[in-house]
Amino acid sequence: MDKIAYLRGLLDGQGVDPATKEGKAQYAVCEALEDIMKYIQKLEDRVEELEEQCDILDEAVADVEDMLMDEDDDDDAYDCEGCPEDCEFDEEEQYETICPTCGRCIPLDERMLEDGETVCPNCGEELEFDFDESELQALAPDAEE
Repeated sequence: MDKIAYLRGLLDGQGVDPATKEGKAQYAVCEALEDIMKYIQKLEDRVEELEEQCDILDEAVADVEDMLMDEDDDDDAYDCEGCPEDCEFDEEEQYETICPTCGRCIPLDERMLEDGETVCPNCGEELEFDFDESELQALAPDAEE
């Protein structure tokens, strides 16, 4: 805006007559530049307002996401029989047992059962299983009773 005011001052200081063809054109250019600068300033103000609103909305969405993620985490928790409340059972793991050393729940998957061993995630105790093929089939989630 300062440069436009400077140009207007030059026109006035040099005694350019606004009644002449050249004077009309030069003053019209200055007025057009002033209008453009006013428009740009309004746009900058509006962009600043929109950025502030976007920041507010972004924070609100983040809060909602946090609340939803907390709810999802609660849904994923599985409370084993005889286990403390903080025991979580992964969806991928389909079996459970109680560690004879610490008494806490140990989630097991098919691979662990087939391997015949695992380590208690709570106390670090090495546990061994000795299931034959028929026992494994009986323990499978899709086994019919």
